Amino acid sequence: MTQKPRRLFTDEQKAEAVRIVNQSGKPVSQVAKEMGLTESALRNWVKQNQIDHQPNSQGQLTSAERKELIALRRDLKRVQMERDFLKKAATFFAKESSDPMS
Repeated sequence: MTQKPRRLFTDEQKAEAVRIVNQSGKPVSQVAKEMGLTESALRNWVKQNQIDHQPNSQGQLTSAERKELIALRRDLKRVQMERDFLKKAATFFAKESSDPMS
């Protein structure tokens, strides 16, 4: 079974779909079907919208916090790779400078 290619939606498209769910009173499944979306995607967008607009949502990340977390994890991975490289380089040069054959 082949999978459909993953579609990407802008923040505006997601917000419009959520607005339709919130204002129409229709179930998420019906709105998803009418808009050609998967029910799970639309349900996730509605849930994330509720989190984003809730003050003090304990344990839940807002969209901005989620983006920041992704960026921080990416930066951490880069810094760890740089650190590991510098450790290896320092070890290499320490061995080379202590080698009496040099």
